Amino acid sequence: MASFVSRILKGLTGQSGGEEKQPAGSNEAEAYEGFLIHPAPEREGQQWRIAGTIIQQRDDGDWERTFTRADTFATHEDAVTNSVRKAKQIIDERGSKLFADGEATGRA
Repeated sequence: MASFVSRILKGLTGQSGGEEKQPAGSNEAEAYEGFLIHPAPEREGQQWRIAGTIIQQRDDGDWERTFTRADTFATHEDAVTNSVRKAKQIIDERGSKLFADGEATGRA
């Protein structure tokens, strides 16, 4: 029953079962300026939205900031590329202040 309801909801929102999955192996993490960038574009209808996580590995564990932006792209590959670009821009602009609030998790 639950899968039937899911299919109906996906049909109403313009999604089909297979479209939500991301291509395997295309979201590999990338090191940049002492941070780790993990692109994670989000499917939105027929487009992919910029999103990901910036991780700083510390002695007390990994601290992370997630980000989502309004920019969308037709292909997952373009969204991954631009998610990494956006994460680098966030790091360049905010750097050490990215975790200044003292919280291990949060939004960038």
